[in-house]
Amino acid sequence: MQYSHEVEEMTCVAKGAKHGPAPIPEEGKWVKAKEIKDISGLTHGVGWCAPQQGACKLTLNVKDGIIEEALVETIGCSGMTHSAAMAAEALSGKTILEALNTDLVCDAINTAMRELFLQIVYGRTQSAFSEDGLPVGAGLEDLGKGLRSQIGTMYSTKKKGVRYLEMAEGYVIKIGLDADDEVIGYQFVHLGKMMEAIKKGKDPKEAYECNVGSYGRFADAVKYIDPRHQ
Repeated sequence: MQYSHEVEEMTCVAKGAKHGPAPIPEEGKWVKAKEIKDISGLTHGVGWCAPQQGACKLTLNVKDGIIEEALVETIGCSGMTHSAAMAAEALSGKTILEALNTDLVCDAINTAMRELFLQIVYGRTQSAFSEDGLPVGAGLEDLGKGLRSQIGTMYSTKKKGVRYLEMAEGYVIKIGLDADDEVIGYQFVHLGKMMEAIKKGKDPKEAYECNVGSYGRFADAVKYIDPRHQ
């Protein structure tokens, strides 16, 4: 290490108080983090790209500084889905510092990584007060049956009103209207469950029919419309 002439000529003053790092909560323990390996926790965060065309929800499960589990969910941009595929492969096995300085292909995913890094190193994780944290695999709990992201897609215009397209329950097939043409319920197909049934050998038509459900006062509607075509 090189020192300037001015520093070399200075008088040495002894350091008095030893101000160490403040302890942060990590998986049911209070930890004075000094190195990357001191960091553990599971947390979620959201990132966005510069034009704000799409967003990424990122879930990381970090143990002793290493990303053991990563869930990358994206919405709003077709190219971002391919970026997520590459990012998910790149993230696991890296330290969180490596991941922060890795090109995760998409601005939204990089931004999400930045936000998660801040939460994790400051002890603001979902598992901060959970003894031993959460097991690897806990990230999948964010997904529904059939392991599909929880998505809500709604569209509306002033002229024609609202259209429900996708809910947590699944892909919306019909929306039910009352006598005043107000939405009182909807019918959906749970795509995750349907695909699981088909993979297990069930006839596709039967698998579809078995996974159709409804919400609200759908049965009381006086009119049903296909939200995508009517």
